[in-house]
Amino acid sequence: MEQNELFRQMLAVALEEARRGRAEGGIPIGAALFNKDGSLVSRGHNRRVQQGDPSLHGETDAFRNAGRQRTYRNLIMVTTLAPCWYCSGLVRQFHIDTVIVGESRTFSGGVDWLRENGVMVVDLDDVECQKLLASFIAEHPEIWNEDIGEE
Repeated sequence: MEQNELFRQMLAVALEEARRGRAEGGIPIGAALFNKDGSLVSRGHNRRVQQGDPSLHGETDAFRNAGRQRTYRNLIMVTTLAPCWYCSGLVRQFHIDTVIVGESRTFSGGVDWLRENGVMVVDLDDVECQKLLASFIAEHPEIWNEDIGEE
């Protein structure tokens, strides 16, 4: 299987999580962790609204759901939106060396910083990710502006 096709299959899991978050009334950002062979380790979605926890981003939810690992160096973080500074710090802290981004047009986060620090970042520029988040932002700008948007 071609690498880009594998990355798109991984992104499909994160998109499922984003849709789950939206159905729960939360921000539609999903994430998943995979081994290099494409096997799923964990998945999660942004639950800031649902849990009242400002630190419960999609990436942190997937990371927590992975539990303790001997090493995180060989994992791939897949996320529907470019990771914010908080989640970018998590990637660097635990030496996750590959991040697959669904889209970074809505928010570019720490993508450049991750690249500058040796993390391979692949931006798939996925239209479905863009549309899902854009519709949420249009309907709930006040929630988006709580921690990421412009006020």
